[in-house]
Amino acid sequence: MMKHTQDQVVLTELPTAASSSSSLSRIRTVIHHEYFESYPTVKSWLKNQINNPRQRIKNYFLSYLPFINWIYRYNLMWFWSDLIAGLTVGAIVIPQSMAYARLAKLAPQFGLYSSFVGVMIYWLFATSKDISIGPVAVMSALTGSIVEAVNKEYPKYELHTIASALSLIAGCIVFALGMFRLGFIVDFIPLPALSAFITGSALNIAVGQIPTLMGNNEYVDTYESTYLVFGNFWKQISHCNINAALGLTSLFLLYLIRFICIRASKRFPTKEKLFFFISTLRAVFIILLYLFISWIINHNDPKNPRTALLGIVPRGFQNIGVPYIDRPLLSAFASYLPSTVIVLLIEHVAIAKSFGRINNYVIDPNQEMIAIGVTNIFGPFFGAYPATGSFSRTAIQSKAGVRTPLAGVVSGILIILGIYALPTMFYWISQASLAAVIIHAVGDLIVGPQILKRFWQVSPIEFFIFWIGVIVTIFSTIEIGIYTTIISSVVLLLFRIAKARGQFVGRVQVQQVKLSVDNYVHLTTRNIYVPLDHSDGSNPTIIPISPGNGIFIYRLNESFLYLNANHYIELMVEQIFRETRPGKTNPYDSLREQPWSVKMNRHPEKDQQKDDQHPCLHAVILDFSSLAHTDITALQNLVDVRQQLDRYADKKVNWHFAGLSNPWLKRALISAGFGSSERGLTVFSVANVHGNIDGDENHTDIARVPILDTNRPMFHVDLDEAYEAAIASLP
Repeated sequence: MMKHTQDQVVLTELPTAASSSSSLSRIRTVIHHEYFESYPTVKSWLKNQINNPRQRIKNYFLSYLPFINWIYRYNLMWFWSDLIAGLTVGAIVIPQSMAYARLAKLAPQFGLYSSFVGVMIYWLFATSKDISIGPVAVMSALTGSIVEAVNKEYPKYELHTIASALSLIAGCIVFALGMFRLGFIVDFIPLPALSAFITGSALNIAVGQIPTLMGNNEYVDTYESTYLVFGNFWKQISHCNINAALGLTSLFLLYLIRFICIRASKRFPTKEKLFFFISTLRAVFIILLYLFISWIINHNDPKNPRTALLGIVPRGFQNIGVPYIDRPLLSAFASYLPSTVIVLLIEHVAIAKSFGRINNYVIDPNQEMIAIGVTNIFGPFFGAYPATGSFSRTAIQSKAGVRTPLAGVVSGILIILGIYALPTMFYWISQASLAAVIIHAVGDLIVGPQILKRFWQVSPIEFFIFWIGVIVTIFSTIEIGIYTTIISSVVLLLFRIAKARGQFVGRVQVQQVKLSVDNYVHLTTRNIYVPLDHSDGSNPTIIPISPGNGIFIYRLNESFLYLNANHYIELMVEQIFRETRPGKTNPYDSLREQPWSVKMNRHPEKDQQKDDQHPCLHAVILDFSSLAHTDITALQNLVDVRQQLDRYADKKVNWHFAGLSNPWLKRALISAGFGSSERGLTVFSVANVHGNIDGDENHTDIARVPILDTNRPMFHVDLDEAYEAAIASLP
């Protein structure tokens, strides 16, 4: 039990006997409150965690199928909105998925398979109505690099076999992370790291598609690093052909249509929806237009086409079956699994959170992991490769007015029609126009100058981390770029925690004048505590009052953990030693006892304590209001420094702790000997710093202990109380 005491002042107005009834006298009554805070235990914590286990287990398994919470409310208005959004996304995903399959070094149909499985399964497990799962540029490019690397080492495995096995294993890992509720790990990847790898990947993809756009891809190895592909393209630019005309005009028209639609929607706001759909479907228009142009150019001699064509796309699902995987194949791509899982997670969860905030709903990262995992587990049975949330299609689906995740089923039906009804037409699609679609799509992923400016203004260090990630991706691979940005961000995080600086603070009295309704002036006074060195940007003309007399107030601004405990303590002790004098002029009786590491006078008798005008150390007040947790290492540092300061001051130094909000933090301090009474119980002061705790003598569990025992550290609600307690304990 921890005993709390608090005084409540009640003012009662009563008529005076000596005068009229209108005259009032005020009686000041002090009511003394006591209550007992239960001591935190592991047993009580476990009891809270497993409270009502049957309901918790039921909710846990029901959370796997979120559609149960809304499907019974589905109505016709939702259906029409989902139909429009689903048809829009379905029309876009068909050409996009075939283009992205080429990035994954696979035949076009595998992109269709991946997009079908993604949209048909996701709605069952989704907590986001806007997300559209399927092939995406970055994941496809990463899959392509993995498939190519494994195929070179093990040529016996077909490319789609490797991709499906990769999807299956990565899906199992992501599903396990979601099942064990580890969605918080995504929060360890900051925005600059995410932006760096997406920007670097977008540049990698765009540069890799330029040779296909211009028609000299047969002379350029697009599997090399980005800078090599770009350099070799210019070396082989003389081999460009008629494909360049198709590719460049396609790319120009894509940007032209978008520009016209944006300007037109601003000029004609009443027709904004119409221009939105025209802009959204521009990729479909371009593919169909250049499909027709390719047919005109090549239909007379389809066996020897003059332009690069997509080629034969099989009708239906040709690769349905159990995905093949064995130990050699698993070991071949095992080293690529971390980067695959990272890309699957961070892109999808980041997009889901972003659109959840935009559209005012909350997504569950753990459930989204389960959705991604299930999609990538079942996808390989249809011949799919790794798929995740698409930013471009999600933005389109959101703006198209989607109401529920069921819109994915509409997109899936449209994809099935494409798989079974349109393969003959797919043959004539121009590869150059597909390359233009890819370049146009990934161009939106590149971070713009406004965001870069914001990075610089907020955190120059993270600005440089962004550029490190981009440069590494360009000059090496996407995987190395991912690892570089994440490792750099984690190192920066650990450095900031380890080098967290405490602040010595002083008290400033602030007076505020208020004018009441009846025009009476009321003067209120309160105390604030600001750093003595004004490192928080406070007004330098305000001079905070240091307690003096050997009393120090030290504020810890971040968690007190093993990473930063030593740094915190070193700064505190250094300042205390600089502003106080030791309790003894010479704590060592003879030259023999002097430590070699301390610079002292060879003749101790010549030291004169009276020459040192600094006060002796009396009390240390630690502001723990910003702390939520501590650990064993940090607490041991605190115990060690207490012993060090006691030896330095040649007496027991008073310790006061203010702002303890976590019972487990109090328990940790008590276990280390801070704040315990003679019977090992807690003395928790709330008010009444000038007297004793008013306890019940018959209560056997509570010791009647003086609050101002100078040999006993104290816990306090705020710095004001700790300050007054420290001042009152001065000899």
